[in-house]
Parts: sequence; structure tokens; C-alpha cells
Amino acid sequence: MTLNDDIRALSAAGLFQQLTAEQLRLLAFGAERLQFRAGRRLYRQGDRADCGFVIVSGAVTLSRSAPDGGKPVQSAGPGSVLGQLALITETQWMTDAQADTETEVLRISRALFRRMLAEYPETAMAIHRQLSDDLQQLIKDIEVAERRLRQAPEL
Repeated sequence: MTLNDDIRALSAAGLFQQLTAEQLRLLAFGAERLQFRAGRRLYRQGDRADCGFVIVSGAVTLSRSAPDGGKPVQSAGPGSVLGQLALITETQWMTDAQADTETEVLRISRALFRRMLAEYPETAMAIHRQLSDDLQQLIKDIEVAERRLRQAPEL
């Protein structure tokens, strides 16, 4: 794959859609392209998260570890960004991530992402707003789920 392919893949990812061509080029140049066979784990819940992944091709299942085994939470495909929070702050993976099929990703280190934000403060503010909006939507979704659970008959 070429640098232009990586730029296209990044520009399709929600978090990076507002970046300029120059900013995308900086991220693409510093990103690491990785391939995972079906069944291979990208990361484990609870491990230190120091990067984000943009799915270029393939599919990944995110699951939560539980004493009785993992519980699938979400599927992610091309254009999805895994680890948005890890791009800006120290954190741990909240889920396991496993490739369902042959999967190709771009790995973006926190250091690279922070460097881009430091060089482009206006972009940092826009991404901050987007992450804040995403968090507010997540809180609303949790409140809706909580109301539904309270109304559900006990089994």
C-alpha cells in the first residue's frame, strides 16, 4: 500500500474526517500498517492503551471479558477508529479486540497524534469538541438503556 492509500483510509475514519490533507499526510507517514489473521487479537481488555487503530479492511469484534467468557459488545469495520481516548491520554483498553477476518489496520501512536495536535491547535479544539459530543451521546445512550432495564420484567 502507498502513502496515498493510507491517507484515504484515514480520511474515511470519523475522527479524522475534519483534518486537512497536510495533517492526514503527517499521520499517514507516521502510522504503522499492520495485518491480523482471522482470530488474532489486536489487544486485551485491561492492557495499557498507547495508540489508536484505524480499520482499513476486515472486521473486528470488541468484547468484554467476563468470568464465564467474553461477551461481544460491538463489531467494527473499515473506517472505524479503535482507541480514540488512548490517542490523547493514558488509559487501558476497555474491551478485547479480535480480528474476525483477515484485517488490516493503521496503528497511530499517542506521541504521533499529540505531535499533530500540538502543531495544529485549531484542529485540537475541533477534535476536543467532537470527542466531547461523542461522550455526551454515550451518556444519553446509557441513560436510555438504564431506563429500559428498569422497565424490563425480571427473569
